[in-house]
Amino acid sequence: MIERMPMTRVDWTREEIAELFDLSFTELVFRAAQVHRENFNPDEVQLSTLLSIKTGGCPEDCGYCSQSAKADTDVKATKLMDVQAVLQAAAQAKDHGSTRFCMGAAWRNPKDRDMPAIVQIVKGVREMGMETCMTLGMLTPKQADMLAEAGLDYYNHNLDTSPERYAEVITTRSFQDRLDTLDNVRKAGINVCSGGIVGMGETREDRVGFIHALATLPEHPDSVPINALVPVKGTPLGDMLADTPLAKIDDIEFVRTVAVARITMPKSMVRLSAGRESMSDGTQALCFLAGANSIFTGDKLLTAPNAGDDNDAKLFARLGLKGMPAEQREKSCCAVPEPAE
Repeated sequence: MIERMPMTRVDWTREEIAELFDLSFTELVFRAAQVHRENFNPDEVQLSTLLSIKTGGCPEDCGYCSQSAKADTDVKATKLMDVQAVLQAAAQAKDHGSTRFCMGAAWRNPKDRDMPAIVQIVKGVREMGMETCMTLGMLTPKQADMLAEAGLDYYNHNLDTSPERYAEVITTRSFQDRLDTLDNVRKAGINVCSGGIVGMGETREDRVGFIHALATLPEHPDSVPINALVPVKGTPLGDMLADTPLAKIDDIEFVRTVAVARITMPKSMVRLSAGRESMSDGTQALCFLAGANSIFTGDKLLTAPNAGDDNDAKLFARLGLKGMPAEQREKSCCAVPEPAE
């Protein structure tokens, strides 16, 4: 039997996490809901918007990604968006209720020549009163310091999957490369956003390893995005799942993953991310019950479809949920020194 500890733990064992996954579904969700209520208002969900500020042409070979130059998809490579165009999109997101604006660039790592524009974007979005998050690939310590000086609130760099499964999904950079970037971000004083993708044909043991890797970081990520793979034709994993549909994660197992993330990382925002557009309202409701308290709004996530503002508004009305105010989120979240789809 696993006993919850009064202090936030970073010493979870794989055996303990496996025991959580093995609990009856109702018991697991009940425990996760209890932990959620101890740390957050269960009726509030953080609303974030994600924008691709530089799309396609990425030299990495991530097996799930339509933006990889090695993928056979219709995604066209673009240059970094104009600063004013990004700020206009951020203003529109704020008008629709988002309090955090997340920006992604399909790079292995940003070039030094890109950093001045990135710094302008961060400063401009912050001046609107929104939180800022970026995902630009790997960062050097110097680049992380530049983003910190610009006022970047969060940096996203997902671990993606378990250490053992990682090389089957990505070969152009290592799991340790991911950890090194998170370390650079954390040392710069930026909050960490880090999660991954389930439903890539992995086993439950891999999901245990994925949660374990996140829950035993030196500090828990402030945001933990849990994505359900959106299979894209022309990507290795998209084509694999088209041929082997049973490899897709089922809804109950997805909710279990959310619940275990909530229990092991009690003060983190657990974000229900990609894949929501194909989830039933019932599945999403179970995810919120199990401790998910952050979503991406809008009808697009980088290049993948999303549920859309109208659908989210209807679902929130049915469930009695509301957007989380920025000031309350600051009180609820774990401490500021943590780094980050």
